[in-house]
Parts: sequence; structure tokens; C-alpha cells
Amino acid sequence: MASPSLSYQFKTANIVVKLIVINVLIWIGFALLEWVLNSGAVITQWFSLPTDLSRLIIQPWSLITYAFLHGGFWHIFWNMLILYWFGQIVLNLFTEKRFLTIYLLGALAGGILFVTAYNLFPVLITSSAYLVGASAAVRAIMIFIATYTPNTEVRIIFFNVKLWQIGVFVVLTDLIQIPTSSNAGGLLAHVGGAIFGYVYAQQLGKGNDIGAWWERFMDAVTSYFKPTPKSEKKVKMKTVYKNRSTATKRATSGMSKSEKQVRVDTILDKISKSGYDSLSKEDKDFLFKAGKDT
Repeated sequence: MASPSLSYQFKTANIVVKLIVINVLIWIGFALLEWVLNSGAVITQWFSLPTDLSRLIIQPWSLITYAFLHGGFWHIFWNMLILYWFGQIVLNLFTEKRFLTIYLLGALAGGILFVTAYNLFPVLITSSAYLVGASAAVRAIMIFIATYTPNTEVRIIFFNVKLWQIGVFVVLTDLIQIPTSSNAGGLLAHVGGAIFGYVYAQQLGKGNDIGAWWERFMDAVTSYFKPTPKSEKKVKMKTVYKNRSTATKRATSGMSKSEKQVRVDTILDKISKSGYDSLSKEDKDFLFKAGKDT
């Protein structure tokens, strides 16, 4: 029996594995491209996050794309390893869409703090730099889950450690290094991602999903690139409406009053829990027909 193709394995993999593959392929691709063209880091700079606001204005995409670039093997190795460890824990509790929201908004938060620091902090304002790496996004994932389930334990070599302990250790390590590090901007980006992960988890625990707008944005972008032809929509709408309305009439005509009331109560309960938009077309037709019969 032939083994599944690489494309099939990629399509069926979870979002964590897909992100790791994408990051590795981009890292290899950019390295090879710049070597072939002998262009130095010119191409990479167009996707790296600059501190210069005039440069950022002409390449706004870099607020996200920087997180898919890496400076070297160990840079990408540790980021992807940590992403895999903590990403699997997040996926045990949340959907892939929410995971991707935390990851991308964490990268965005880290990038914003990086740019802000270089344009406001006196110690950095005379310097300029470019940011690359998924560290801020990975920090957001790590701190999010450490905040949301702080007492979950993981095995590190010979010891069991709670997630909140790992989170505190990592953030303190970044903060302590900032004043003496040659990569202060990168460490600040880590902190930006960590802050976002913490706030997101705190708000989610209170019932506030601060990433919902981003999920709607991603859905809109996805639907934009996968439009349904108008002719197909019209055919489907006519066919479905006719069949369902006919089925609804048949169903209601053969039901007793008590059976109809049970069905109505069930539909009303669904509305109270999830809203009217959660009803199927059949439920809406049934409710409309039942209302006319009373």
C-alpha cells in the first residue's frame, strides 16, 4: 500500500504542524533565493519589520510577515520546538481558528511594541533595526495557555512543572536581559506577545473574546478568495427553499397539536441559547407555519 503524498499529509495535519512546515519552507526558500541572486538581505528586508515609520508605511504587511522569517537555524529550531510543545496543549482545549488568532495577534502585538519602543524610548530612539522571528507569536501561545490553565503540569526532563511557573520564568528572563542585551528590540517583542497572550486568556476567562474580530476578518478574507458563483447560489436557493417548504408542510400537516407545541418549544429554546440565526431553514419554516396555524 502506497504511503500518503506529502501534500495530503500537509492538508490533514493540524494547524501547529502546518505553521511549522510553512515557517521552515519560508526560511529555506528565502535563504536559497538570496544566495542565488546574491542580494544579501534586500529581499528579506521587504518582509522584515522596520523601526523606521516611513519605511513601515510602505510595507505595512511586515507587521505580520516578519514572524515567518528567521535569522538562522537555532533561531527557527527553538521557536518551532516550543511552538509544537505548547501548541498541542492549546489545541487540546481550543479550535484551530482560535489558535491561529492567538498566534497572529501575538505576532502583531509583539511587532507593535517593537516599533513603539524604537520610536518612543530614549535609549532606543536613535537606533534603527529590523525584526524577524516567530518568538512574539510563540510567546503569546505559551503565556496564553499558562494563564488559562496555570496548574496544568508538564514533564521537563526529570521534573513536573506547572505551566504558570514556566510562564513566569520565561517572562522574567526576557525582562532581566533587556537592559544588557544587544537584542533588546527582539526581547521587547517577546514581551509584547506575552502581554497579549495574558490579556487574551484573562478576558476569555471572563467571557470576553477579544480575538473575535480577527476571526471574522479571517473568515471574510477566506470567503473573498473562495466566492460561490451567483448562478450556483440562485439554483441552490430555489431548490432548497422549494424542497424544505414542501417538507415542512407535510411534516406539520401530519402532527398533532401537542407534537407541534413540543417542536415549537424546542426551536424557541434554541433561539434563546444561540439566537435566531442559528436556526436551520427548516426550523424557520416550521416556526413560520406554526405561527400561521395558531
